[in-house]
Amino acid sequence: MLGLRHEVGADREEPAMNILGISAYYHDSAACLVQDGRIVAAAQEERFTRKKHDHRFPEHAIAYCLREAGIREEDLDFVTFYDKPLLKFDRLLETYVSYAPHGFKLFLMGLPLWLKQKLHTPRELRTGLQERYAGRFVFTEHHESHVASAFFPSPFDEAAILTLDGVGEWATGSIGVGRGNEIELLQELRFPHSLGLLYSAFTYFTGFKVNSGEYKLMGLAPYGEPIYAQKIFDEMLDLKEDGSFRMDMSYFAYCYDDVMTSPKMDAIFDGPPRRAESEITQREMDIAASIQVVTEEIVLRIARHAHATTGMKNLCLAGGVALNCVANGRILREGPFDDVWIQPAAGDAGGALGAALFVWHQLLGNERAPDGRDAMQGSLLGPRYSHDEIRRFLDEQGSVYHYYDDEAKCVDRIAELIASENVVGHMGGRMEFGPRALGARSILGDARSPKMQATMNLKIKFRESFRPFAPAVLREDVDEYFEMRPNEDSPYMLLVAPIRPEKRLEVDDDGKRGLDKLKQRRSVVPAITHVDFSARVQTIDMERNPRFCQIVRRFKERTGSSVVINTSFNVRGEPIVESPADAYRCFMATNMDVLVLENFILLKQEQPDVQEIDVEAYLSEFALD
Repeated sequence: MLGLRHEVGADREEPAMNILGISAYYHDSAACLVQDGRIVAAAQEERFTRKKHDHRFPEHAIAYCLREAGIREEDLDFVTFYDKPLLKFDRLLETYVSYAPHGFKLFLMGLPLWLKQKLHTPRELRTGLQERYAGRFVFTEHHESHVASAFFPSPFDEAAILTLDGVGEWATGSIGVGRGNEIELLQELRFPHSLGLLYSAFTYFTGFKVNSGEYKLMGLAPYGEPIYAQKIFDEMLDLKEDGSFRMDMSYFAYCYDDVMTSPKMDAIFDGPPRRAESEITQREMDIAASIQVVTEEIVLRIARHAHATTGMKNLCLAGGVALNCVANGRILREGPFDDVWIQPAAGDAGGALGAALFVWHQLLGNERAPDGRDAMQGSLLGPRYSHDEIRRFLDEQGSVYHYYDDEAKCVDRIAELIASENVVGHMGGRMEFGPRALGARSILGDARSPKMQATMNLKIKFRESFRPFAPAVLREDVDEYFEMRPNEDSPYMLLVAPIRPEKRLEVDDDGKRGLDKLKQRRSVVPAITHVDFSARVQTIDMERNPRFCQIVRRFKERTGSSVVINTSFNVRGEPIVESPADAYRCFMATNMDVLVLENFILLKQEQPDVQEIDVEAYLSEFALD
């Protein structure tokens, strides 16, 4: 395949070339359809099955992508898979031999799935495509997929590329360089030494669920003090100046057991791992603060080394660790790069997108023509629903709704409801691809409200009170509220920045520790200000998400503030909503005040049989982790 060329002209008559990228079987299965180099559709399987982090073959996501592109399986030119299963199996076998006889039980548990499915991925792909695809399959390496997803959609003609995650086949991190339509991997870190697995080990130790609780660990960090950081550096890591490191594996059990840490870690952190759902103590907060400091130091060292190695002024990021927006913010503020672009679907789901773009650019040799804007289209690559579909559904439910055929009046009403301290579930336009809600499947609120963080966490999201909410701010106003450059772009909510000093309020934290800090109002937008005076910023503009941008502009006209809360439209333990049915169920099962489905607005107090939700009973019934 190397050396093939597919010439693309605006007036050519030949059919479009369709490339389907797939990620599956490990974490966040997804599909992406690239048509003549343009990303037409992308979605995670979890959104359709309602099973969070669904790792099964993404049949629903594939069906959506084909439907959106207006093609069938037999119209596909290439199908590409985001990693190499045989190489991954080689790593598992070698790891088992290295740790034998430890881990034999774990190996036996995983072996049937490998023998039945994962070692036969081509067969599984053909079956999943209804036996209608007769072409060839392309298997990219895991970190090739990440690197491709980071660079090819980026706004840069050339850039350094950094990917960090748990583990692919063998690589756990890589440094690469992208120029034009080609990427090159230069260096890699290899299993079992992994920044992603290191962070996940601490996620496990603090009582959160691995592969989903890392956000909680990052959110908990500002409540603690990094009193264990030096112990981690001294006793658990051999960290080099270039950011490469080796872990003392006697503290970790993930190579041979179904837990992440060994009992040896208990001595360093003054006791055993916290049990899930038990009380979070100051110890867990201090552990979270400590591993966050360690993570940021490693990431900064690797970023500086990538700059020195490549000489590039721009940096692209992907891999699960690229979702650590605190570290990303430090790279942008303190690192040597002029600009940083982060793939919004940085985890395994984005591997499907990267694999498809890898075939189009790297293997087929098609050119890129970056114009200073990224090619992710605001990451709004999922399904949308028509007004007729929504009306039909609402009528079937017997819902009471207000329909606005005038978009401006609808937007003005939404802004008015937010300004009146209502919690508004908003579903409009195409669904987001990646873990962040960016306005299309979002819960919105007034960031000026002192009570909104606790209200939304406990009565809407059914989650821990310490979890911070992110602000959405008009891009032209970003430097008015945050320590960022004028018109600094952060469209995918992947950068943390400090609140500007003049927007902060004086706070007396003397003697206050841990969650007691939550009781202090810290800025003029307290609902999105974390206890360390930071916020995870999303900038919005008319190009990427015009509907959301118009809502916030009308909100600003009413209130003088251009900052709103934007959090994902879901409850704890569930994926972000995909359909009107998902959104309506979430609306009725929580204490949300307003539901917006495109131009339909539903007020909770007008719905039949409305009841106040007993949060404790809900949590008990669903046993959410």
